[in-house]
Amino acid sequence: MKKTYVTKKGYSRFKDSGKYVHRWVEEKKLGRKLKAEEVVHHKDGNTLNNSPGNLKVYKIKVNI
Repeated sequence: MKKTYVTKKGYSRFKDSGKYVHRWVEEKKLGRKLKAEEVVHHKDGNTLNNSPGNLKVYKIKVNI
């Protein structure tokens, strides 16, 4: 099990890479890397609940 820590904003990150746990979980669930314009939402509002069923990916509009 990789070691994690909780940020000041309440999100779990991996100590070794700094990657957000919720983004990693979604990438494993989808079988691909998330795109820059994709964000992961915690359905129940609990940023520490990174179970696959609690996460949903949204595509955000990027204005260039």
